[in-house]
Amino acid sequence: QVQLVESGGGLVQAGGSLRLSCAASGRTFSNYAMGWFRQAPGKEREFVTTISWRGGNIYYADSVKGRFTISRDNAKRTVYLQMNSLKPGDTAVYHCAADRSAYGLGSALRANFGLWGQGTQVTVSS
Repeated sequence: QVQLVESGGGLVQAGGSLRLSCAASGRTFSNYAMGWFRQAPGKEREFVTTISWRGGNIYYADSVKGRFTISRDNAKRTVYLQMNSLKPGDTAVYHCAADRSAYGLGSALRANFGLWGQGTQVTVSS
């Protein structure tokens, strides 16, 4: 069964850091662009960052640019999200997602992602 499993969330003070991981199983992970999205209570799920299948193309939402870093290790079938200088506004459930199509360059559009993890909670206290 194909699945994505996130880990690494938790409670952190403003200014702190967390590293999220998303482990993939059941498919050829290295052929697919990946993305991170987040959803705060009462809000729509929003784009955070995306990385192409080879890792050469990366895009960030303006709200996290300069603070968050996405990376992937295809040998470990894992994508990471390093989050630094966290703010209370970053509080959300963070989901990783895999592109519907192989060999993509990444996307900010939710509809382009066909496989989602269950999410991991990130809470930033002020």
